[in-house]
Amino acid sequence: MSYLPDSDSEDEMPPGWTEKVTEEGIVLYRNNQTGSTQWTHPRTGRTKRISGDLPIGWRMSYDEKSQCNVFFNTETKQTTLVDPRLAFAVEEPPRAISQVRQRFDGSSTALQVLHGKNLHGHVAVITGANSGIGYETARSLAFHGCEVIFACRNKFSTEQAIERIAQERPTTRNRLRFAQLDLASFKSVCLFVEDIKSKMKHIDYLILNAGVFALPYTLTEDNIETTFQVSHLSHFYITLGLEPLFDHKTRIVVLSSESHRFANLPTDNLTVQHLSPPPKKYWSMMAYNNVKLCNVLFTFELAKRWKHRGICVFSVHPGNMVSTQLQRNWWFYRLLFAIVRPFTKSLQQAAATTIYCATANELTGLTGLYFNNCYICEPSKISQNEKLQQQLWEISQEMVQLLLAKGKQQQAVDDNEINTTTNFVY
Repeated sequence: MSYLPDSDSEDEMPPGWTEKVTEEGIVLYRNNQTGSTQWTHPRTGRTKRISGDLPIGWRMSYDEKSQCNVFFNTETKQTTLVDPRLAFAVEEPPRAISQVRQRFDGSSTALQVLHGKNLHGHVAVITGANSGIGYETARSLAFHGCEVIFACRNKFSTEQAIERIAQERPTTRNRLRFAQLDLASFKSVCLFVEDIKSKMKHIDYLILNAGVFALPYTLTEDNIETTFQVSHLSHFYITLGLEPLFDHKTRIVVLSSESHRFANLPTDNLTVQHLSPPPKKYWSMMAYNNVKLCNVLFTFELAKRWKHRGICVFSVHPGNMVSTQLQRNWWFYRLLFAIVRPFTKSLQQAAATTIYCATANELTGLTGLYFNNCYICEPSKISQNEKLQQQLWEISQEMVQLLLAKGKQQQAVDDNEINTTTNFVY
């Protein structure tokens, strides 16, 4: 927390801060200098809630010009933008995770979770939204009014996916759009971040859905093992790069897997070689297990770092061996997934936990949790290791900084070649 001037009252607002009441009756604090918002009081670090009714003699109306609520005192004939209920706001007791009631389970579908919700005006960015679980997630949100950005590599297949949704529900057509993103190319990732930042003002749901499974050993164009870069490192940079578009209403959902319980990453002295191993130490299944552990570790560390901003960060397990295109890279897994398909979740069921974490009202104020079957689940012990969470964060930051530096060097070389060619022509 930044330095705050001394005050006789612990509850007094620091200079430059204002407070307002949300529709849910929760007090929201805004730093007018930085433009950031948070649920917790800047001095006490606690949340507050007001009663639903205005004091006797007060009326509330919505002013179209200023686009905010206006309060009128019928006795004094005074008008103000300050909610009079703020004078009677009370601190909320800490919310216990055990108080969250389980409303859905493994048989619930994404559309059942969204029943009755109106998401018009909300924006979701979903990686890998053109197929599988990502497609069902995008489709379900779109059906309930959400604007969805399909962050995908293949433009043709993404446009086909968007067209299928639009044909099924024509009113969604203008709310769905493609954004170019190749998670195996850091250059593409950087361009994607800049593109979204230039076109969007706010993101309500960032859903890090894309991933790869059972790949033979390959390196990306950035010389990093593909599974690690696609499923973790690129998502790490996207999340941090889009931070200016997040506020207290934003939820970040990271798709992991129960496979994270079988990872073999060391708890001490984690290195780049453990995350992006050489060919001799590579096994595709273990690479998948390890990157799924990275997803949970990243979720917990991010939640700690952004908790004061009220941003909810969750990690989810969609389901076991769900039939998607994930298993396409080896015939054995294609056969295995086909055999167990009658006994696994449908894509609608697999998308339910992601949708629940993104939209459930009862999760407001909670963060840094792992979900399975639309409910809080205890993750592996190693994923709760705070030292390992921090090590992964620091290594990821270092790798990103190196990639950014290489990108600048390459850009300088390209610019120099262009200048040389231009001079030669003239």
